Amino acid sequence: MEAAGGLHHTCGPHVSAYAPCMCVYPRSRIEVLADPKPIFCQASSPTLVWGNQETIWTLSPGAMTATPSARTLHLCQPKKDFTKYGRSCRPVIGGNPLLPKYGYPSERLLRLSEPKKFLPAYLEQRSRETPEWPVSLAAQNYNASKRILQLAQPKALHPDFMPPREVPIQVSSLAISASASARVQKLAEPVIRELTCCTTHTKPGVVMSPASSRKVIASARTIELSKPKQLHPKFMPARDPEWPVTKAARQAVATERIVGLAQPSSRPRQGLTALNPDAFKVKERALKAVCSPRLAELAQPIRR
Repeated sequence: MEAAGGLHHTCGPHVSAYAPCMCVYPRSRIEVLADPKPIFCQASSPTLVWGNQETIWTLSPGAMTATPSARTLHLCQPKKDFTKYGRSCRPVIGGNPLLPKYGYPSERLLRLSEPKKFLPAYLEQRSRETPEWPVSLAAQNYNASKRILQLAQPKALHPDFMPPREVPIQVSSLAISASASARVQKLAEPVIRELTCCTTHTKPGVVMSPASSRKVIASARTIELSKPKQLHPKFMPARDPEWPVTKAARQAVATERIVGLAQPSSRPRQGLTALNPDAFKVKERALKAVCSPRLAELAQPIRR
């Protein structure tokens, strides 16, 4: 690091510590740090070959002649092979020896692999012990009647039944080499329909579809239906919101009754009516009143 740090203070060429026998000019700190680290053990370490039992590093004479401790000798012992003892400790299924390529199942798997046992009530009520029962000799030598033979026949397909066609469809050679007639070609052409809803050349104010005939005389019924619907004789249209005031109304003098009715109603404010200063004042008559026996009886509390 001293050689790298001294590059900032030197002005002339110097010898780099990482590249011997090579003169370089002063460089920045980032360029110096970007140089790869030198390989110190490249000449001493041999080329590694995978698969051999040799160590990567050469053991020192001290390691070769060192005396291992008791703990080291205990850890370097290989593990015991318990597979040869495991097979002899377990019983053999069905008296057959186990295959060497398969392991022995656990007791849990052996218990779960046992078939389900039937209940005693079911074993007592079942009619047969096994689903297979022998057929009697009379049933084997029985001659079936015509009706039984007829019912034993499988259901036949409908005479008009057609099986599904194979995909892709095989086109016959005659259909491939056939030439269409003039009639077939004419029928194969698309139908061309003219647009009758509008004309090709339209101008503003021109009727979209011209009348087929302009000399048609309308009948009396057509003229009657063409007349617009009339309003009711007593129909009155909406009045204009602004209408002139008559001269008599402007020069009229209001009577006392009209002036009295025109005055707004005087109502006290809600705040003044709710706030009554004499609300808790007892009147003199109430103070001098004498309670009757009935009021005294009603004033007594209810006894429970």
